[in-house]
Amino acid sequence: MNTKFLEAEFDYIKPATLEEALEILATKENVKIFAGGTDLIVKLKSGAPIVMDYMMDVNAIPELQAVTEEADGLHIGATEKISVLEKHPKIVETYPALSHAFHDMASISVRNMATLGGNFCNASPVADAVGPCICYKGQVELQSRNGGTRRVAAEDFFKAPGVTVMEKDELLTSIILPAPVANTGSHFIKMGRTKADIAKISITVVLRREGNTIADCRMAMGSVAARPLFLKEISESLVGKEMTASLIAETAQRISDFIRPIDDNRTTAQYRTDVAAIIARDALTAAWKDCGGDC
Repeated sequence: MNTKFLEAEFDYIKPATLEEALEILATKENVKIFAGGTDLIVKLKSGAPIVMDYMMDVNAIPELQAVTEEADGLHIGATEKISVLEKHPKIVETYPALSHAFHDMASISVRNMATLGGNFCNASPVADAVGPCICYKGQVELQSRNGGTRRVAAEDFFKAPGVTVMEKDELLTSIILPAPVANTGSHFIKMGRTKADIAKISITVVLRREGNTIADCRMAMGSVAARPLFLKEISESLVGKEMTASLIAETAQRISDFIRPIDDNRTTAQYRTDVAAIIARDALTAAWKDCGGDC
């Protein structure tokens, strides 16, 4: 266990309401959000160069914890724990690729603390739950005291490792997933040294079937670019085509040729390039079967 003391000096504040939290963000400088702390605390203990005068714990704010069904889809509160979300009946039934990503994320102890909002705001290229949210056409809801509320498509939220489109006075309050239409199938695959390890590579496929034709398709990958990668053009190129084994093989190779991964301490670029074609083939096949197709 890492028992290193936190050497940074900061004020700890814990607002009880959303309005109070937004006021703090609007009036104070160098505020860092504490939700699960699974990334922030590790960075602080490892001596990462984090400028923080205030640690704001948002876990007491009721609006950030709820999971509710609204007219525009499922609203997932930013601070709801992953261990709760992975077992949520609506997520398991309606968004199975996301449920699988939650289940494959880290260890049980980490999932008991980690949050979906934190998975987004940490802006890691390997974030397991982000790919499914992109493929299910998710949006993140951001609020600020002066700017009100705005929504950003999940695929547009990330700018670079650790960097998002959020302004300094904004708080991510929820992730919104529209309800998939009939004949939608999905699949998530993650490759890592162990189940609890950070992904070497991951892929999500969500597609919709009309007869033997692909009516809609969205694919995303993790650990292959500087941010979670939405395979927009390749996904869109499949729409209107008849699903066949040859189309799956061709698409899998296109994905492998398209990505530009790097070597790091988890694996090599060559491994990621080679494995991309395999998991893309398997994910496309499984998603197609999930929506009742055969190929």
